[in-house]
Amino acid sequence: MLAREIMTRPAVAVSPETPVREATAMLIEHGFAGMPVVNEDDQVVGVFTEADALRADFGSAETTVAAVMVRPVEVVSPDTDVTEVARHMLSDRLRCVPVVEEGVLAGVISRRDLLRPLVRHDDAIAAQLHVLLDDYAGHRRRWSVEVAGGVVSVGGGFTDAAERQTVRALAHTVPGVSRVELR
Repeated sequence: MLAREIMTRPAVAVSPETPVREATAMLIEHGFAGMPVVNEDDQVVGVFTEADALRADFGSAETTVAAVMVRPVEVVSPDTDVTEVARHMLSDRLRCVPVVEEGVLAGVISRRDLLRPLVRHDDAIAAQLHVLLDDYAGHRRRWSVEVAGGVVSVGGGFTDAAERQTVRALAHTVPGVSRVELR
């Protein structure tokens, strides 16, 4: 698998002149651990991370990203194998790696981007449904859940027809569920 297949695009980036307070707000708003810093030609000149935000002087409204960003910055091409990206991120403790094509920012790879292909869509459906059913059952695991191609199969004892209908309705609230079978 290549970087181009998992990278987030378009990448949200800031300029070196962006005030730290504004860049920090962007990290929080988007749920990022870090983001690229680009110049006026969209060339990556640094990375701004949560750690940089914590180190910044928030008392000064004039503190810019340029004063605290990480540089030089490691970048990868869209054709870089994701195994290499993961190894690089782990060894250097990076939260995100900009993806550069022909010298300009094309996307960014975060740790979450690396994890996403490891969890199949069906696994995400099953996990979300387990949370709903466990909550309904008073945080006791009463039912088993299997998902294949969006088809949910719930097994276990049901008290009555009303409970069967409730479990079926709860399963249908999970995005991606196409059909529910109760065993």
